[in-house]
Amino acid sequence: MSKSILAAGALVWRKSEKKKIELAIIHRPKYDDWTIPKGKVESNESLIACAYREVIEETSIETEFGRYLGEVNYQSLEGPKQVSFWSAQVLKENSFTPNSEVDQIKWVEVSKAAKLLSLDTDKVILNKFIKSEYDTKPLILLRHAKAISRDEWQGDDDDRPLDALGQAQAKRLLSIYQVFNLGQIHTSDAIRCYDTVEPMAKSLGLKLEVSSKVSESSFKKDKDAAFDYAKDLMKADNRVLLCSHNPILPKMLNKLGKNSDVDTDEEKLSPADALVIHRIGKEIIQIDRIDAPTT
Repeated sequence: MSKSILAAGALVWRKSEKKKIELAIIHRPKYDDWTIPKGKVESNESLIACAYREVIEETSIETEFGRYLGEVNYQSLEGPKQVSFWSAQVLKENSFTPNSEVDQIKWVEVSKAAKLLSLDTDKVILNKFIKSEYDTKPLILLRHAKAISRDEWQGDDDDRPLDALGQAQAKRLLSIYQVFNLGQIHTSDAIRCYDTVEPMAKSLGLKLEVSSKVSESSFKKDKDAAFDYAKDLMKADNRVLLCSHNPILPKMLNKLGKNSDVDTDEEKLSPADALVIHRIGKEIIQIDRIDAPTT
């Protein structure tokens, strides 16, 4: 059985002047069809980074990503294909130039989109969008990138640095998390956490908020301080990322979702893995997992 070609895209939406939800549907002259923006993953590219890039390339629209909408599988002319989709809200509509790949963009009310879409697989993703909340904000719980092992480190554990793989992972995080249009980045004061997100914060022009309350050493002494810190982040009006440690983040998620209908059972995170809590206010709508970047 041949391996599936991986691709990704996003259902791009905006609110019209009449407060109705409209979706961006593109026309591809090669296939003479109307479809959702999407394209094939490039070498060492994450699925979500691919989706973000394809939206810009095909529509010139800048977006902020929301919930993961799922994947579809089908047989293409090139072979079996697996396409992953996210919801993405418009931030800025830049000038669009028709080209050989995409020659038209139509904004269609969500209730009328199914009639325009040519592919049944696109309609599956549309239905998932319609049946769920879309106007959410993320709180991202990111484990630090790979660090030197405790056995190899002689100093204070909070000073334990990233190893070569961890440094490479840290450089790749921007391509993944820029899609969320972050407004805040918080981190444990442990060196391995700080060095994981400092390059990303610098590139995004964000002040890095550093706290000992979410460090592993402090958590052993005062768990409630870390939980209270996370609860405060859930109240934030903008999109937030917190970099901390594996013993802490799954327990934070479990605590935050104690009264939620969403499954928040503790889940181990490998270095540079993340859990994305999509929320409306303090209500958890969905939790997505993002794996560490390939290097």
